[in-house]
Amino acid sequence: MGSFTPASSLLVASPKLGQSAENSPIVTKTEPPNWWIGLTPELLVLLTGEQLEATNVSCNMPNLVVERTQAAAGGNYLFVWLRFGAGLKSGTAVCRITTARGTTSFELPLAARGGDTIYKYQGLAPEDVLYLIMPDRFANGDPSNDEPAEFAGSHDRSKPRAYHGGDLRGIQQHLGYLKDLGVTTLWLTPIAKNGAAQDYHGYGAVDLYAVDPHLGTLKDYQELVAAAHRERMKVLFDVVPNHVGPKHPWATNAPQPNWFHGTPHQHLNTSATLSGSFYGKSDHAGHDLFEAIIDPHAPPGLSRSLTEGWFANVLPDLNTENGLVAKYLVQNSIWWAESSGVDGFRVDTVPYVSRDFWSRWTAELRRLYPRLMTIGEVFHPDPDVTSFFAGGQKRYDGIDTGLSTEFDYPMYFGVRDILLHGAPAGQIPNVLRDDWLYVRPDELITFFANHDVPRFASAEGSSPAKLRLAFGLVLTLRGIPELYYGDEIGMPGGGDPDNRRDFPGGWREDAASAFTEAGRTREQQEIFAYVQKLLRVRREHPALSAGRLWHLAADDSAYVFVRESEEEQVLVVFNNSEQARELRVPLSDTPAQAATRVKPLFGDAKVELPGKEIRINAPGQSLSIFALN
Repeated sequence: MGSFTPASSLLVASPKLGQSAENSPIVTKTEPPNWWIGLTPELLVLLTGEQLEATNVSCNMPNLVVERTQAAAGGNYLFVWLRFGAGLKSGTAVCRITTARGTTSFELPLAARGGDTIYKYQGLAPEDVLYLIMPDRFANGDPSNDEPAEFAGSHDRSKPRAYHGGDLRGIQQHLGYLKDLGVTTLWLTPIAKNGAAQDYHGYGAVDLYAVDPHLGTLKDYQELVAAAHRERMKVLFDVVPNHVGPKHPWATNAPQPNWFHGTPHQHLNTSATLSGSFYGKSDHAGHDLFEAIIDPHAPPGLSRSLTEGWFANVLPDLNTENGLVAKYLVQNSIWWAESSGVDGFRVDTVPYVSRDFWSRWTAELRRLYPRLMTIGEVFHPDPDVTSFFAGGQKRYDGIDTGLSTEFDYPMYFGVRDILLHGAPAGQIPNVLRDDWLYVRPDELITFFANHDVPRFASAEGSSPAKLRLAFGLVLTLRGIPELYYGDEIGMPGGGDPDNRRDFPGGWREDAASAFTEAGRTREQQEIFAYVQKLLRVRREHPALSAGRLWHLAADDSAYVFVRESEEEQVLVVFNNSEQARELRVPLSDTPAQAATRVKPLFGDAKVELPGKEIRINAPGQSLSIFALN
């Protein structure tokens, strides 16, 4: 645990006369394992162990007050409410637990908060570009952790669902590659300890206060975040309050009977669709239930299988309506933020969790870290649905989730439909037309790929030209773009887990390294250079990241728009047709009506400004960018 590693052993008192050691109280786990003075006025500590029905708990620090305790699950758990008094100093608190069967104790290291927060908890800015990494599949920086002793047989690169050896050190060793590409922010899939040999993805946690040993240690994570910050890059933590893994100890022995929604043997399944007859069937299991949540006329029971069901029918669904569960999860997120200095949270499966919880969770984080970004995942193509979960305003239920922003799934579906399925280019302005539903639409995260869908390069209807167009749209439309690792070199891959292949060159035994120009194939280098140049243009022309977007023209295959700031106007021309297009776009009564000159910035289209219109000759399947003066 880095600088906060608890003592190697707990102080366990000898049993009373006539009492066997087997019946003595013992603490085997303390959560959180440490805390910080001045961070919060109080702390809820969850102790795991045996025979913990406490009659009294007291700590050796006079300004650390035990307000109350509550034993649970036959003494296997003990909740301890602590309050931090004025004048509390750094050190390790030793708290003595007295029970009818004897005494034991637990330790809680308390430290002063770090002073330098300039490059911590930064949030995101319009000029940022996210890069999604699955750590196990990116780069192996420390082969010694490929197969931890407790996970024998978990490592095998020949098996797509086994661990492959990528880790946190591997990411840190390639920050130069990422900075050279032009990305500014790293989003890592969950790094918490998982429990099964196939949980390389990180979404089956068994310990929410530990880094998965396949990926490294807490110190490795802290060093990665610090190294990224030194490079003026940011890091997002992937948080999953909806569920834990089926091998989590809670699954078979929960702290309270209502710690989860249901039990391993009797629970609701989120894929069981109850609302199909009302709203139609979604193409993503269970997601047609989202409509029931946003419908003010829907009975609460209509969406219960979504908010209370076990994800994929196997992942224990945490009961966030339970105040102790909610408190535990809030503190856990604070602990990760304070331990590492991350700049934001990617928030998994937002609609599956109660909106009351999100309101509380975001409020607590924002109170401590005002700039911290919280980015929600709402996997749905309809802006009416996705916007309901965005923060900034109360909805019909009187709740504001407080989430900073969301992934723009409606734009994701729109871009893929246009490029892969022949939908009209006018679908883009149709999506943008609903920006009024969001308080901060310019902060939506735009993307065309992630770890949950087939690789764009392998999708039916794709081509290298289509892949370049996908990058072109995501990096010029309003919003903060996200790229999926390997797409910048055209990595192939079908559905899960084929879409999560190892990045070539991340392992010492790889024949070639795509982290270097010399190691890339000609096709890989062409795509890499295209994305790199496009990112440079975006960086050099802030209107492309922060400027207002104006439609100029759209039809079946073309979309022409302007990004405008106080300093500049930038024209973007998108042509999805395989044939060249000649476009004439009237400029009267548009923000571009005063333009008299045009300067090419990117792409091969030709533009003229004869009078009150702009004449464009756009090559087939191209995106071009111009500065207007």
